[in-house]
Amino acid sequence: MLKYTSIKPRVYIEPTVVSYLVARSSNNPILAARQEASRQLWEDYADRFEFVISPIVRDEIRQGDATAAQKRLDVVSSLMILEVSPDMDMLVEKLLDSGAVPRNSRPDAQHIAIANGHGVDYLVSWNHKHIVNENKREHINRVCQEAGFQPTIICTPIELMEDIQMKEVPEKHPEFDPETYTDPILEECYRIKAELSAKFKTQKEFFAYVKALEEEDKRNGIKYVPYDPSKRIPPEKSDDDT
Repeated sequence: MLKYTSIKPRVYIEPTVVSYLVARSSNNPILAARQEASRQLWEDYADRFEFVISPIVRDEIRQGDATAAQKRLDVVSSLMILEVSPDMDMLVEKLLDSGAVPRNSRPDAQHIAIANGHGVDYLVSWNHKHIVNENKREHINRVCQEAGFQPTIICTPIELMEDIQMKEVPEKHPEFDPETYTDPILEECYRIKAELSAKFKTQKEFFAYVKALEEEDKRNGIKYVPYDPSKRIPPEKSDDDT
């Protein structure tokens, strides 16, 4: 699964990973396992990967309790930030229209689109509802490929590290159901995503919002990685095109 190259693979850090990373230690075995995996990825694998985020990651993690939000912002403050582009806006629409991502989860579609648009190697998340859901990953990848993007590998921190040491949480906890499981950390993440999504009626409005976040960051001296459209691949022709 891991890509061993002379250039560090890039890993897009989705907000749920950041939330587990800075949350107080839990006695819940599943939650504690996710916290440990997030910290292990962050502390032990930083020299193997280049971690990246986006303006929508920054926007999500700054919501909620001010003290917790500041911890989340501080921990990602040194990471490179990826720009958004109209190509990604188009991919978000396709993800939503196809049902690969629900319309009430627009921020999740945006994360996927940004990672794919920039040709990021991996997108890591604990969002089993809409991103690392086994029933949706293939659908998401197909939509991205049909739109002309080489699909980013979507995985949990555990899956990203599994070739070296760790096993899947569901194997350790048979009662775990990724479709329904939640905990205080995920509840807060899902609440923020839902509230953010509900603010916008169209993807055009949401894209303008994310782009405004990006421009505000740049005015404040925060550097972004520009979008390179050459990373796109030619869309596959359908039978109707022949």
